[in-house]
Amino acid sequence: MDSYEYTELLKKLAIKIDNIAQIVKPDNIKARLSEIESMEQNPDFWSHAKKAAIISKEKTVVSSILNRYEKAKVILEDTNDIYEMALKEGDEETINETVAEAPSLEALVSNLEVAMMLSGELDNNNAIISIHPGAGGVESQDWASMLYRMYLRWAERYGFKVETLDFQEGDEAGLKDVSFAIRGLNVYGYLKVENGIHRLVRISPFDSNAKRHTSFSSVMVSPEIDDNIDIDIDDKDIRIDTYRASGAGGQHVNKTDSAIRITHIKTGVVVQCQNDRSQHKNRANAMKILKSRLYELELKKQQAEKAGVEKSEIGWGHQIRSYVMAPYQQVKDTRSNIAYSNINSILDGDISKIIEDVLISQKS
Repeated sequence: MDSYEYTELLKKLAIKIDNIAQIVKPDNIKARLSEIESMEQNPDFWSHAKKAAIISKEKTVVSSILNRYEKAKVILEDTNDIYEMALKEGDEETINETVAEAPSLEALVSNLEVAMMLSGELDNNNAIISIHPGAGGVESQDWASMLYRMYLRWAERYGFKVETLDFQEGDEAGLKDVSFAIRGLNVYGYLKVENGIHRLVRISPFDSNAKRHTSFSSVMVSPEIDDNIDIDIDDKDIRIDTYRASGAGGQHVNKTDSAIRITHIKTGVVVQCQNDRSQHKNRANAMKILKSRLYELELKKQQAEKAGVEKSEIGWGHQIRSYVMAPYQQVKDTRSNIAYSNINSILDGDISKIIEDVLISQKS
């Protein structure tokens, strides 16, 4: 990178920082932090534990946003000052050292951009993910298991914790249904863009004629609801069915009706859980999934009303992303309209770049 290119980069990054400032609104955050500090000095503040926890969480989140913004702004301004001084003095060594830092400077601002897009009410929550194979039998069930592995490997890359809430094996391969929680910083903020239909095109390993097959699986992502949010579900609004857990056979198949299916009558939301031998634990996990789904459903309804649009249902033919393994290799997201050639690493959990590109495209 020559001096002209680096100067243009600094200008571009300065514009980005100004745009981020309009989102962050640092003066508003500082005013809010002053309000919170005044609240905390009130002796009665800590006597209301639930309210205090919510406000303390808000303080942590907005402080983090403000600190990241101010750090990036100062680093960019200092770099610009050093570079301009080095140019005036003809200090080639400092100029070269500064230019060499261009990639890390770009990454700093890009990471800040993404962080600002994860500043929604629930973005820092954990996520509950459910994967359901579409029509197509063993081929779709195998595709669902590939997606499940992809998200597990993504979580592993960041050291996030995973808890399987429900898992139903496929008849021959793959899985019929899986629900699991991923817990860590901003997990829901990232994975919410994975909500939708995922399409796979490949030469099927289950086809003796080696023909190309197209498979679909739906991915549903909901925020895990913590104790600070009340979701009241009346017994008369749900129907609970028990049934015998299914499996691939052998001694681990349940001999009792421990599996739980809960139907929320008003919305039609159906969740099920058969992962544990205990009916009580399966019911608790199913209720956890149901509450998260209902909360997300209400949020989407409110957002749609504000935007003046109808909520659209996820359905076949409305895939958000296509994974093509044959006759060529490419992953393409329909929202960012960006294609990626590293399909093997993507299926191995390297999906953060895709997610960030979608977040940026949606913001712009």
